[in-house]
Amino acid sequence: ERPLAATGPEVEVADVVRAHGQEFRQAHAGSLSTAQKRVLRAIEDCRTSALGGHLERCDQCGHERNAYNSCANRHCPKCQSLPRDKWLEQRRSELLPCEYFHVVFTLPAALAPLALQNKQQMYGLLFRATAETLQGIAADPKHLGAQIGFFAILHTWGQTLTIHPHLHCVVPGGGLSLDGSRWVTCRRARFFLPVRVLSRRFRRLYLRYLEQAHAAGKLHFHGGLERLSQPQDFARHLAPLRKTQWVVYAKPPFGGPERVLDYLGRYTHRVAISNNRLQELKDGQVTFSYKDYKDEPRQKRMTLSADEFLRRFLMHVLPDGFQRIRHYGLLGNRHR
Repeated sequence: ERPLAATGPEVEVADVVRAHGQEFRQAHAGSLSTAQKRVLRAIEDCRTSALGGHLERCDQCGHERNAYNSCANRHCPKCQSLPRDKWLEQRRSELLPCEYFHVVFTLPAALAPLALQNKQQMYGLLFRATAETLQGIAADPKHLGAQIGFFAILHTWGQTLTIHPHLHCVVPGGGLSLDGSRWVTCRRARFFLPVRVLSRRFRRLYLRYLEQAHAAGKLHFHGGLERLSQPQDFARHLAPLRKTQWVVYAKPPFGGPERVLDYLGRYTHRVAISNNRLQELKDGQVTFSYKDYKDEPRQKRMTLSADEFLRRFLMHVLPDGFQRIRHYGLLGNRHR
C-alpha cells in the first residue's frame, strides 16, 4: 500500500477476468458456487461477440453503428446504468417534501466470516433486525410515536474488497401518527431517533435471530468455522458481541428530495468495485485505488495478485434471487 500517484492506464474488471479467469476457475474449482461461476462468465462475455449484437441508430441524424449486447448481470460493473436509471425514475414520484436521513447499520467484523458461509440467512437477518429496530423505536411515543417508511440498500464490501456487510438506510424525516390521522415531523436537526438506542436494539435483535437460526439448523459452517456448529462453541463465539457497541451511524440530513436522488444515483446499484478505480493490470497483479478512512481519509493504491483480486471480488456475489434493495413501512409495496 502506498499514497495514490497519477492515474494509470484504463483497466476493467472484465480484463482481469479474461486474462486470469480460466486459471482462477481451475485453482478454485471445488469452492466456487454456481452463482460465482455465472458472474465470471457474464463479465467475461459482456459486450463481446459471445452475446451477439444489435444495431443502434441516432434519432436525430440517422447515424448507425453495431454494438455488442450487455450481460445485464447485477454484479457486472458495466451493466448498472440502465437498471439504476429505471429504479430512480420509479422512486422520483414517491419522494416526500421533507428532509431525508441516511443511517448505516453494520455487522461486527467477528460475524463477517460467518456471513460469507451463510449469505442468504445472515444478510436476510441484517435486513430484518434493521427494519424492526427502526420501526419499533420510531413507533415509541418517547421518540417519534409514528409509523415511518424507508428503504435499505445492502453493501457487503469495504474499500479494499474485504467483507464488510452493512445496510444504507434512507429515511424520511417523520411519519404518520399511530392512528393514521396526521403527519408527525421530526424536531431534531440530526437523525430523529437516538443512535445509541438503535445500536443496542439492533444488537439484541440480530443476536436473537442468529441464535434461533443456529438452533433450527439453518446455518452451515466449513473449514476453520466448523466448530461453531456446536451450540456451546457458537454461544462462546457470540458472548463478546453482546458487550461491544455495534456501529450504527447517522449522517447529517440530505435536505430536500432532489438531494436524495443525487445520493441514490451513486449508491443503489453499486458493485464491489467500479472500473474507474482500477489502475493497472500487469504481470498477474491488479492495482486499484481506495479511500483509507482511517487516514483523513486519503486516496491510496493497493496491489493484489489477480487470484486474490478475483477471490475478493467474488466474495460479494449474492445468492440467486436475493433482493439487495428493500422497502419498508410507508414505502413498502402494500402501503406506498
